Formats: sequence, C-alpha cells, structure tokens
Amino acid sequence: MSKFGQENSTTEFKRQLNDALEKEVVAFLNSAKGGDLYIGVDDDGEVLGVSDVDAQMLAISDRIRNNILPSCLGLYDVYAQEHEGKTIIHVVVTRGTEKPYYLKRYGQSPAGCFTRVGSGVQPMTTGMIDQLYAGRVRHSLRNIPAPTTLKLTFQQLKIYYQEKGFEINDTFLHNLDLYVPDSERLNYAAYLLADTNSISIKVAKYAGTDKCDLIENQEYGYCSLLKATHRVLDKLEIENRTLTRITGAAEREQRRLFNARALREALINAIIHNDYTAEVPPLVEIYADRLSITSYGGLLSGLSLEECLSGRSMPRNRELMRVFRDMELVEHLGSGMRRILSAYDSHIVHISEHFFELRFPMASEALALIPEVAESGAESGAESGAESLSQKILPLLRDAALSKSELSSQLGLKSVTGALNRAVNVLLEAHWIERTLPDKPQSRLQKYRLTQAGLQWMDTSGKQDTAGRGEKC
Repeated sequence: MSKFGQENSTTEFKRQLNDALEKEVVAFLNSAKGGDLYIGVDDDGEVLGVSDVDAQMLAISDRIRNNILPSCLGLYDVYAQEHEGKTIIHVVVTRGTEKPYYLKRYGQSPAGCFTRVGSGVQPMTTGMIDQLYAGRVRHSLRNIPAPTTLKLTFQQLKIYYQEKGFEINDTFLHNLDLYVPDSERLNYAAYLLADTNSISIKVAKYAGTDKCDLIENQEYGYCSLLKATHRVLDKLEIENRTLTRITGAAEREQRRLFNARALREALINAIIHNDYTAEVPPLVEIYADRLSITSYGGLLSGLSLEECLSGRSMPRNRELMRVFRDMELVEHLGSGMRRILSAYDSHIVHISEHFFELRFPMASEALALIPEVAESGAESGAESGAESLSQKILPLLRDAALSKSELSSQLGLKSVTGALNRAVNVLLEAHWIERTLPDKPQSRLQKYRLTQAGLQWMDTSGKQDTAGRGEKC
C-alpha cells in the first residue's frame, strides 16, 4: 500500500476528527502559506479512510465557522477525496488577511493564537500576536461601508441562492458577512452583490493586435456581480468560436480558439481577486491573435509569484470567494490557476505593481482551420477537391481589396453565386475578412479585405503547406 505522503509545514494528517481541528486551522490561517489538513490519514501517511463522510464534513464546516475569529468564511474549503478506494476528508486552508486568527473561547491571547512551525503547531507569544495585529490588512470589503445611502436590494442574489437549494431567511445577509462588523450598515461586498451598483466589467474587441481599431465595446454590470459574471461567461462562450474543416469521408476537424475551461477559470479568478477598493473593475480584451483578462491589484502582499503559479491561494475578497463557491463557480481553493496552467504555460501570466493579466494566444491548431462552406461543382466551374470556396477566397485578398464581382471573376464563376455569398458571410462572421465600407454593407462600391486574423491564418496555412511539400531546389 502506497503512502499518502508525509507531514510538513503545509501538510497535517489526522487519523480521525478530534478536538484539535480548530487549533490546526488557526495555525494554518496565521502561517505564511496556509496548508492542507487530511482527516482519515495516519501520522505516517497510511490512508485509513473515514466513515459518515457527509456528516463529518458538515461538522468540520460548522466548527470552523463558529469557533474561530475573525471570520474565515471563504478562506477554507472542505471536500471528500478518494485514495486507493478509501475516502478521506481534505480541508484546504489559505493564509488569512486579518491575522491573528484565534480560538473564540480563548480570545486573542497565547492560549487562543497558534502558528505552524515545521510539521507542528505552537502557541504564539504576545509579541508575535501584537506584530501580526499591527500588520493586519484592514481594507477588506467587509470593513468598507457600501458607498451609498440608498437602500440596497438583493433579489438577484437571493434567486441564485434559491436555485442552488439554499434557504433564504432573515439572517441571509448576516450569514454572508455583508455587514460592516459590529454595525448594521451594509459593506462593500454587499454593494457589489446588490441588484444595482456602479461596477461594470468591460469587454473590448479590436480588429488587429493592438488597441488602434476598436470594433466593439460592451459593458456587463450595474447589477449583482453574480449576474454580471454569468453574462460575461456567456460572451466568452460566443467569442471562443469553434472552427471546422471537413477532412473527407464526412469527417470534421474542429478546434476552439481558446481552452474554454481555462478562460472560465481566468475570468472568475479576475472577478474574485480584483481590488475593488480603487473602483477599477476587471477588463476583458479580444484581439485578432489573443484574448486578455486583467484584474486590478497585482499580487496580494505576502503571496509570491511562485506560490501563485503553484496554486497556493490567498483570496483578496474572501466574502466574494465564499459566495462564488456557494454558487459552484469555484470548485476548490487554488484550483483555478492549476487548471489554467494545465492548458497554457506560465508565459501567459503578466504581473505589474497594480495589474494581473492573463494573455491567452489563439490556438495555432484553430488558426489552421477555416469555417467550411460547401460549394456546388455546377455553380463554380472551378476545379473540384476538398478545398472549400471560403479557403480559395482568402489568398485573393492578400494583396488587394476586392468586390464580390471581382472575386467571382478570379474564381472562374460566371456570376456572383449563392455559394460565393455564403462563403463571404462565413468569413465575415469569423472575422477573417471585413468590409471596406462597414457602415454601408449594401453599397455597390463595397469591397472586402483580409483582417489581421485572416492574415495570420494565411501565414500559418502557408507554413504548413511548405512543411508538407518540402522545399524544392
């Protein structure tokens, strides 16, 4: 039987749930990296498993929520994990931003404050407690009052929770930590989740590879951040086109421009970890060769780039993290970055003092494909073969813009046929070509030219053809 691993500064094993649970969690919250607590694993790493998993997971969540201060909702996760046919419980704890954390019954004292030292837990001295308290991050959304005196409503948020099977009662907002501590005033997290606010996520689209030619600029917001998130996810699903080529024998080759799961994780991460205190929302930018998702705030103080890329999480906005996990938009703490980097390498990550940007390149496999438009041999009078009419159009536009009549002539067609119209429309929808008179689509002077994306496809296709044929002397 293989061992599960060994205990260290970020890993703790427990044979079974016992009275030390809260102490272990407090130690991880106060540590430099957080950690993982596995229940159902012996000290030497042997997996024993646990029984009545659901009841124990519920008990763990209740004890952490009720017995530790400050509130750490959104800073831990509890889920079942299978290993060699046995079920164990995995408690993921990220480092906190409101240290020191302590056992509620003992208060902020050496008897209630603990930290991780090696593979063990030690009580903190009074000096350590004072030092952590002095460096506490106070600008959390929970501590900032909502920037409005108008009455906030939460119908959208309540509908999302009801659809997930949660019971809505009079303590709903309190349970989500949407009030300023020791106050009846709603906080900034509540403002972001309210039916109406001033926050909007922008999605900008450009014709080329820079910001010179803006062709679309949409706002998704001024509503509950949850609703805005779903709307932007829908927009990304539309923009992440599936390109298809018929390869013969009724077979199709299909590729999406971007890894859909990575895009989803990147957007949700940007929304959860954005620094809203500066009132700068996340931004999505779509170029001819890439898609960029940017959040404001850079790396949170105390979190290194190496830790970030390895999946170590440190939520900037734990209140939002908790809500997004309730809505199952987030699976486990730190899992988002691991999923992104399983599809892309770390070169997509660009971090500055104030911004965290992920730049997703269009898949080269997708750029080698083009949407298929079937053509009739009777209509074309051109050579038969697997190459589509749409693929024949692109090389003709490399050096000059052409009208449909000019395209028809160069393709050997007797007139502008239905197949040609369909091919042009598909290329327009795919953004491979564009009109020279976009405001007058029916103009008799209308011509068509390659976009930057179309040029990139031509370059990619040409390189593949050369590689396939081999160079001639």
